[in-house]
Amino acid sequence: MLGECMLELQGEPFGQFSQAYGGDTFNTAIYLARCMQPQAATVSFATALGCDPLSEGLLQRWAQQGLSLELVRQIPGKLPGLYMIELDEKGERSFHFWRDSSAARRYFDVPQTPLEARCHEFDLLYLSGISLAILSAAARERVFALMAQMRALGAQVVFDNNYRPALWTDPLSAYASFARAYELASMALITLDDHQQMLGVHDAEAALAHAQKLPTPELVIKRGEAATLVRQAPDASWQSVPTVPVPRVVDTTAAGDSFGAGYISRRLRGESAPEAAAFGNRLAARVIQHRGAIIKKAYMQDLLS
Repeated sequence: MLGECMLELQGEPFGQFSQAYGGDTFNTAIYLARCMQPQAATVSFATALGCDPLSEGLLQRWAQQGLSLELVRQIPGKLPGLYMIELDEKGERSFHFWRDSSAARRYFDVPQTPLEARCHEFDLLYLSGISLAILSAAARERVFALMAQMRALGAQVVFDNNYRPALWTDPLSAYASFARAYELASMALITLDDHQQMLGVHDAEAALAHAQKLPTPELVIKRGEAATLVRQAPDASWQSVPTVPVPRVVDTTAAGDSFGAGYISRRLRGESAPEAAAFGNRLAARVIQHRGAIIKKAYMQDLLS
């Protein structure tokens, strides 16, 4: 898992805040580690942190969550990023970020990262559009080279299209980077709203038609409350997997991240794409009924039995 974990503040401006931590690929890493139990699977998170008490506190908590820390770089003088979440009455989020100088942006500022040095040891690489967005152009090139190398070694390479316009200089730059990622990945998880926003089209059906033609062999298209669409191979037909209604949405943070973890965990266990999507939808439905990116394991224990 390649990306960033930031400190998280939830609350109202000038009111009380609760403190946690999260980030798109990090959230997926945590949920994947949970979903792969009791199998002997190691989930490592590749990122950079500082050498400060906040960074040390994050490392301790990551280890307690079951993540391997072997791919983490610690950079003196740098700090974790920070974000604040505001929720509306429907549980929908708005974010405020302080991440311009976060340590994670500097992960590739060495001749060889721990991830590059040990890539031959892993069966799967997972990254997102945000993973690419926070890196320099030169670092992105190294990520693309890493994706190609791991595919050549027989590993799965999964790309999630999380698109945040504020992290890119313009949509064309994002489109070019995403296009390369789709070419190199063996599996792509597409949030249709993000794909539509990046394309700059008002017609959701046009965005869907474009997404269905992406070159990645295995495609998953997430459409909010609408059924998830899956195509397990280039010559396979599209299949529709219903989402799971919930009595009340509390917080949609990590809905897509948890879905990705659930989906990948079941595909690694040999289940079909529709079966994996059904589990991913069940897990995401559970997550959005609780506040925060990482819900208590007890809240999802029955799904793991």
